[in-house]
Amino acid sequence: MFDLLYRGATVIDGTGRPGYRADVAIAGDRIAEIGAIDTGAARVIDVAGRVVAPGFIDVHNHDEGWLLKTPHLLPKTSQGFTSEVLMSDGISYAPLTPETARDWIHYLRPLDGLRTADYRGWRSIADYMALLDGRTAQNTIPLVPFANLRVLACGWRRDPADDIQINLMREELRRAMDAGAAGLSTGLDYIAQCFSSTDEIARVAEAMARHEGVYVTHVRYKRGTVWGVREAIEIGRRAGVRVHISHLKAATAQETEEILTLIDSPAARDVDLTFDIYPYMPGSSLLGMLLPYEVWEDGPLAAPTRLADPLVRDRFARAVEGYGLNLNQLTIAWVGSRENQSWQGATLASYVAASGKSLGDALADLLIDENFCVLMVFHVSGDEAVEPFLAHPRMMLGSDGIYFPDGVVHPRVAGSATRMLGRMVRERRLFSLEEAVRKMTSFPAERFGLAQRGVLRNGAIADLVVFDPATVADLATYADPQRLSAGVEHVVVAGRPIIEQGAALPEIEEAPPGRALKFRDAAR
Repeated sequence: MFDLLYRGATVIDGTGRPGYRADVAIAGDRIAEIGAIDTGAARVIDVAGRVVAPGFIDVHNHDEGWLLKTPHLLPKTSQGFTSEVLMSDGISYAPLTPETARDWIHYLRPLDGLRTADYRGWRSIADYMALLDGRTAQNTIPLVPFANLRVLACGWRRDPADDIQINLMREELRRAMDAGAAGLSTGLDYIAQCFSSTDEIARVAEAMARHEGVYVTHVRYKRGTVWGVREAIEIGRRAGVRVHISHLKAATAQETEEILTLIDSPAARDVDLTFDIYPYMPGSSLLGMLLPYEVWEDGPLAAPTRLADPLVRDRFARAVEGYGLNLNQLTIAWVGSRENQSWQGATLASYVAASGKSLGDALADLLIDENFCVLMVFHVSGDEAVEPFLAHPRMMLGSDGIYFPDGVVHPRVAGSATRMLGRMVRERRLFSLEEAVRKMTSFPAERFGLAQRGVLRNGAIADLVVFDPATVADLATYADPQRLSAGVEHVVVAGRPIIEQGAALPEIEEAPPGRALKFRDAAR
């Protein structure tokens, strides 16, 4: 007898093959049988007219802090996400030392939400993942954040890494890969790593070549996306590793054509290049990302002193203007204090005007008053601009979600997967439902080494989602980003239901089924 049987499903197995009618049986944590099943089960659920698919995999997010203190991150699982690739953009909570922990927690709070009181003494990525294993509803697998490696070896300064420091980074990377990390992440517009040369990154990345890890990069978008993609390809070539580009977009139709031509070039094929994107054009990031790099040279806790300098403030204002940003299109998504919470959802232009200060002083004072806890949403052109990227066969889904339950955050955190299935398949007809599922299941599972996941087949781990293809949709908006998705009815992780009839099961928080996965480890 089976534990759970979904009867009358349309099975979309994650491979891209056409869907077909079948029953799906689960025994323990595995898919036991797919087909016309006569055997009984402890529970039988009629899912006629519904799709049963592998659980979705989010390859880019900022959830590792929230998962440490929120066992069931419902905005994610309610879309069908059952696994998360953590530690994106080269910045995260490990590896670190007790001496640098306060700096990292301070810097990352407007992304990942942890406070210093949440620090439990971890140092390595293995330490951090052990805190998540068996304590989250969804599965997790880490990347190795490059900035953390660089700070361990070089401190926060801009000085080039010497041979000894590069070897220290390489050894720490090997240690994390041996512990099960999927690859190396960089965010080359962010702290510490912004000072790294192409050669430095390639020399460090080379240390994971024997592990067959993937180089995952937020490229130097400030230098121009085309330039950044070329650098990523060059790093992959020199290091002998696969390349994956995070949240790849373009500002214009001409730039889109240039980037996609580059993605399809022989050089990109030689490094086995893939990329992720979320199905929205507006973006979101830290206001502090726009600061001149020099602000970070003594570490996050020293940044207020540097930002007090009038010359630095002037350079900050000129940088914001130089990026061509329209302050009427930038909204304040979240701030750390109650005093400024009323500004959440307002434009940066209105905040600057109300302050009565110059642009540089207004933004610098806001950052200092908020301990740099200011998150922005960047509203730009319409979502049609991302469609050529979404339709590309080398694309997979990464929500880039940043979660704050009390913020006016980007709706991508609660709606990316269901927007793929609803708007992009049913309304825009960018690709088939089977291809949309592949982009969120088998393709990322293969890329990031999630063994026995991403496909529906006998013996695979029973991570799956059941949704109504006629009604599945994202409901989160920029004005109301906390609304959960519609049409996702059942979500199962390792054979255990975590959502039934669209509602979270409260008992999951007592004994969550999610595992801290290891790269290509079929035992998990």
